[in-house]
Amino acid sequence: MGAAGGADTGPGGDGPGGDGSRGGGSRPRVRTRYGLVEGRTGAAGTAVFRGIPYAAPPVGALRFAAPAPPAPWDGVRDAGAFGPTAPKVPYPDTFAALLPDPEIPGDDCLGVNVWTPDPAPVARLPVMVWIHGGAHTRGSSAVPVYDGSAFARDGVVLVSFNFRLGVLGYGLFPDAPANRGLLDQIAALEWVRDNIAAFGGDPGRVTVFGESAGAISIGALLAAPRAAGLFARAVLQSGAPEVLPRDGVRTMVRRMASLLKTPATAVAFAATPLPALLAAQGAVLRRSGPLLGGPAFGLVADPDTLPQDPLDALTGRGASGDVPLLAGWTREEYRLWLAPTGGMRLLDRMGPAAVELARLRAGQDRAAVRRLRAVLPGASPAELAGQLLTDRLLRDPLRRLAGARRSAPSFLYEFAWPSGVPGLGSCHALELGFVFDTLDVPESAWLAGPDAPRELAREMHAAWVRFALTGDPGWEPWNGSGPPKVFGGPEREPASAVGAPPRGTCGADATPPVLP
Repeated sequence: MGAAGGADTGPGGDGPGGDGSRGGGSRPRVRTRYGLVEGRTGAAGTAVFRGIPYAAPPVGALRFAAPAPPAPWDGVRDAGAFGPTAPKVPYPDTFAALLPDPEIPGDDCLGVNVWTPDPAPVARLPVMVWIHGGAHTRGSSAVPVYDGSAFARDGVVLVSFNFRLGVLGYGLFPDAPANRGLLDQIAALEWVRDNIAAFGGDPGRVTVFGESAGAISIGALLAAPRAAGLFARAVLQSGAPEVLPRDGVRTMVRRMASLLKTPATAVAFAATPLPALLAAQGAVLRRSGPLLGGPAFGLVADPDTLPQDPLDALTGRGASGDVPLLAGWTREEYRLWLAPTGGMRLLDRMGPAAVELARLRAGQDRAAVRRLRAVLPGASPAELAGQLLTDRLLRDPLRRLAGARRSAPSFLYEFAWPSGVPGLGSCHALELGFVFDTLDVPESAWLAGPDAPRELAREMHAAWVRFALTGDPGWEPWNGSGPPKVFGGPEREPASAVGAPPRGTCGADATPPVLP
């Protein structure tokens, strides 16, 4: 089922029956607010618990509702395997060969997983909560690369969880709350606040971290009033705070309604069989892409959940300004979006027109192209276009976010090691196996190739652990200019101007591309 957690080395049986105890070689047990769970003993004496519900199954009347509390249970709930993944459509074949995405059937998909070095309330260890990526439409906590054993090995309680995706989590309806995926994330963080001490974690030392759409979600959590106080530090990997135009998200729902021949309401969609709903979602997703822009599923500004564009909230009025921030990108993010699909070859055939199109799409002036050529002499049109779009999507808004913070430090990084898979370079999502120190997991080689440097993984993983422990990953905070900390490659000066382009420079109807 895609599980990559520590091996079950303990015998079966009833165990001690106490809370947060092991009782010799028995399986570890912890009492949550909803009932007793039994996990497994992992490597180096750590404990792992999988598939613990933090909310009720989102089925029937709850399919498009805000998350509801789970029902308490009697006796001992087995937490030895990952729970069901959120309903989703598979990646296209070109991405499915690079991005593992297990599918585990079942309704009870709103669950958490916990890796801990010491499941005892007296431990008070730092906690890291992982939010997966997948363009708000794919992904899960069961991806093998996200195994939390290395964090537990190094004294951190690691939590991961699932949340609703696609139309179920982000479709915009007149009769349902907006941003249900975000509400699920907040409910999971509330579960951490209320339960993590029983697993040895300190609810006052929680660091949220995520990649791609997971990092975009963290940008929203930083700005969402309902999430205030649920975490103390944040890590944004290859994703910047953003919201999508409400009309664009409505367009996705209306296109699905047209295919389904049903009204574009939550009541009608809830009455539609799930396979038909996912088939329609897959059809409309084919009309958008990572660099094409256009309508997509994602977060929207909403008075109840996200009152303001999160980037504006975080850089303007300084929301969550006291939360230390670690943020960064990979050097060649665009290669994951373009190389597998033949987009690099297409842009190179377009020649200078590709660079000009990307410049306009990124809202940059021609001086930006000249600066980029100076930094990357000999770069192809596709490489120049990809870097311009990466500036627009990631580097500029993350620098803007880091530069606007006053009360807490911000640390920037760049991951520059090139993949051993031909054509991918230092692409989007490549750093994941290094952050989790899971290069020995077979699926890590799908992006990294067979000979990725373990020493670099140890260095990067240690920086994330240190940030969770101390708020300092091991290099100087960003001072508003200059290059970031570089992992796996030579340092270079940034080509783009510091700060994002002014709002509106891409046109009033421009939509940020959706990251895979």
